[in-house]
Amino acid sequence: MADHAPTYQADCPFCRIAAGEIPVEVVFQDEAVVLFNDINSKAPTHVLAIPRRHLASASELTDADADLLAALFRAMRRVADEAGLKGYRILTNVGLEAGQSVFHLHFHLLGGRPMAWPPG
Repeated sequence: MADHAPTYQADCPFCRIAAGEIPVEVVFQDEAVVLFNDINSKAPTHVLAIPRRHLASASELTDADADLLAALFRAMRRVADEAGLKGYRILTNVGLEAGQSVFHLHFHLLGGRPMAWPPG
């Protein structure tokens, strides 16, 4: 089982959000994850899901992080259900070329409107 103990990097805005230092509209949180509304929303529902533990991106995940990923996806499903979403998109960016701008693992949960494909 992976260690869910929070780690903190003072220069990481998502670490600061998880620590409660930057105010956001939290929609769900527990000991492992925090979900909050994106301030630059791209859909009627646009929530960011972050682990409290700092990981730069999905490229740092290991087999030991299975419980952490399960916690993130359980929380996203709960938020989607509570929002009454009939369908939704979950995505993450890995690296600058993919558009990652905050280097703390995060998933975007988008819903409330039809989604186009391809997304990028």
